[in-house]
Amino acid sequence: MSDRSRIFEWPIRVYFEDTDSAGIVYYANYLKFMERARSEWLRSFGIDVGKLVQSEKALFVVRSIQVNYQRPARLSDLLTVTVSLKRIGHASLELWQEVIRRNDTLCSSSLQLACLNADSLRPCRIPKQILEKL
Repeated sequence: MSDRSRIFEWPIRVYFEDTDSAGIVYYANYLKFMERARSEWLRSFGIDVGKLVQSEKALFVVRSIQVNYQRPARLSDLLTVTVSLKRIGHASLELWQEVIRRNDTLCSSSLQLACLNADSLRPCRIPKQILEKL
């Protein structure tokens, strides 16, 4: 397995659709930014979340998330969303994510992804092929 301290970074530009009437990013959109970064993080390991369901009959869902908002992002900001793998369980992954603008952390989250069987939607072991890539 690879070094779990590796930090994945994904750039996100703030568009008008991401903001409220004051030009500040609406709080729920940070979750969308983090979802995009997680998908690209998995893709960086050669894991396509769309194909995962078909090839492995498995999918990852957010089981729990704690989000801390520290500073607002604004229209046209260029943000970096990070993903760090903290722990691998039998049927779950624990991640740390941050949304950063220049060296300032705007938002951070600790979350757990659960691996589910795509047919039954019940928890299942993370497929060996996935574990080997992570």
